[in-house]
Amino acid sequence: MTAISGQRSTAVRAGEAAEEDLRALFGQSIAVFASLVGPTHVVETANPAFFATVGEERARTGVPVAEMMPELAGQGFVELLDGVYRTGEPYTGRDARIVMGTGPHAREAFFDFTYEPRRDAGGTVTGIRVIGVETTQVKHAQRLMAEHRAMLEQIARQAPLAEVLDGMARCIENLAPDQVLVSVLLADPDGRHLRHGAAPSLPEFYNQAIDGIATGEGVGSCGTAAHRREPVIVTDIATDPFWDDFRDLAERAGLAACWSMPILARDGSLLGTFAMYHRTPRVPQDADLALARVFADTAALAIERHHVEQAKTAAEARAKEANEELAKAVRAERQLRAEAEQRAAASAELADRMRAAAAAQAARPHPEHCQLGGAQGCTEPAKIKIADSWGDAAWGCDAHVEEAILNVRSVFIASEELGGLAAYVHR
Repeated sequence: MTAISGQRSTAVRAGEAAEEDLRALFGQSIAVFASLVGPTHVVETANPAFFATVGEERARTGVPVAEMMPELAGQGFVELLDGVYRTGEPYTGRDARIVMGTGPHAREAFFDFTYEPRRDAGGTVTGIRVIGVETTQVKHAQRLMAEHRAMLEQIARQAPLAEVLDGMARCIENLAPDQVLVSVLLADPDGRHLRHGAAPSLPEFYNQAIDGIATGEGVGSCGTAAHRREPVIVTDIATDPFWDDFRDLAERAGLAACWSMPILARDGSLLGTFAMYHRTPRVPQDADLALARVFADTAALAIERHHVEQAKTAAEARAKEANEELAKAVRAERQLRAEAEQRAAASAELADRMRAAAAAQAARPHPEHCQLGGAQGCTEPAKIKIADSWGDAAWGCDAHVEEAILNVRSVFIASEELGGLAAYVHR
């Protein structure tokens, strides 16, 4: 009995020494380490990385892990611990998703981890060692890169701005660990008002209500962010003074927090705002703000590209209009030139006829002065006789004869050579 007890005592001391070695090994490591004991998985010891992960305010030993982290309920991790404790079989998880914390401070995390059973000298499972490495940043980066690449491809193929912004909003809503509702507002050219750009998950009445809001200090999260040209983080809409004028609207829409970031052009001018809404009061994590910055910059690229395309389209339209006006002017000039040539030819023909008539009528009896001067009269010598289809006739000077022929359709130069009705009567 003494020998067996001594052997067991030695084994216990060896086990305790091994535990001390593990604590020393993981003491300053970024890997998460905790040693749990008993069927309720009481935290016996843990390294600083473990306590930093669960939150320093909860960092203590001597309590079951489910009590320290009540958010684990329903996520399957305690059930896995129970299984390892019961069967003695280790368990390894890869990229396991876990929601850490509760309420406004809840965050999504991913871990590679191992549950290894602890045994006493007799081989009975007495607890579990938890060893893990957080892969959250890697996981988020992979997802972010894939979604970001898809958005850049959309911009490169010149997809409509509304399509790009809507896709971006849905992408972020899918990437975010908790329910988030994204809104993009576009600045008017004067930068004084914000117009609806995209908000696929916000209620339509809310989008209509904020469409056209002014930029300014205290005008919600987005109006203030646009005015300040800097992020505005409102963690609780119900108590924040920036939301005094919109609190009832936000309550109707079920919104409790709003983090807004200005979208700025390369020259610093305002392009719009990018906002992330939450259903419960929430404080942003560093990863949330990094995500917002990445997509605000991407939105800026899309909006600037849209403005360039708009300017190009407008310039092309103006050029087309100018070309059409030029073509119209050229056609008009050609028509005027043709008409002028026709008038010149007609004038030359008329001049020839008038000279011939004057020569033919010179020997005929005629008045001394022009009879076509109207009430004021004309002192020019009469040279040519003209008549109309009604049988009226008069003698006039060159100028008045030409004017009468051009302006009175029925007037013609009288000529005996034409014969006339008398010749027909006496045929």
